[in-house]
Amino acid sequence: MLRWAVIFLIIAIVAAIFGFGGIAAGAVGIAKILFFIFLVLFVISLLSGLLRK
Repeated sequence: MLRWAVIFLIIAIVAAIFGFGGIAAGAVGIAKILFFIFLVLFVISLLSGLLRK
């Protein structure tokens, strides 16, 4: 999931360089959502791993 967030961030940067503001804003929004979902799943995985031991 982190890979998808980075891909959308790169798409946003490239779109911003070429002047496509709407596409860049959409890609940044998707990248932010995916990154926060990744963080939540990472913390849940970390806590569940700690509780099992």
